[in-house]
Amino acid sequence: MLVAKKITSLMAVKTHRWISFWFLLTVPVIAWDVGYCFNRPRSMKGGDLHWLWKPYAIYQNVDYMYGWPALEANNGFTNAQSLLNIIETLLNIMYLYLAHVVAWPPAPLVAFVSASMTLSKTILYWAQEYYCGFCSIGHNTAYDLIIYWIIPNGLWIVVPAFILVQVGQDLVQSLSYASEAANAKLISKKK
Repeated sequence: MLVAKKITSLMAVKTHRWISFWFLLTVPVIAWDVGYCFNRPRSMKGGDLHWLWKPYAIYQNVDYMYGWPALEANNGFTNAQSLLNIIETLLNIMYLYLAHVVAWPPAPLVAFVSASMTLSKTILYWAQEYYCGFCSIGHNTAYDLIIYWIIPNGLWIVVPAFILVQVGQDLVQSLSYASEAANAKLISKKK
């Protein structure tokens, strides 16, 4: 255990600007989305708070999970995924703090967990659409579907997937280094 603590204290936190930028950029975006979801129907078109979420006037008609059909059906999926968005965002903030302020070597593990959650939740969101026969988005034209649903939601698959690959490689490299260092220490003690 003492060897592991020494090795951890010698290792620097490996960060990537683009990953930190993504996590920082997504904090206000997700907060805005969570605000919309948790404030429905007041945040929806016609609601007294809609002025804060004007672009959702389009989106609530593109994706019925964000619109009146899901709200009137008392479908809890939208708010459930928003709750997970809060957890992801807290993890993103935690990563930024641990990596850039505290310089804690295991911080990339927090980034890996957060990106895994984002990717998994977004794939679940897409799978839910597939398995319900595109019940919330099937009414759109191909153009609207691509511009307003596939491209923006696709970012939440592509970027976290790249983060997982990059941070996963970094974690494997760090673990390999730590294992080699611990084995070298044990071998030198035996001599």
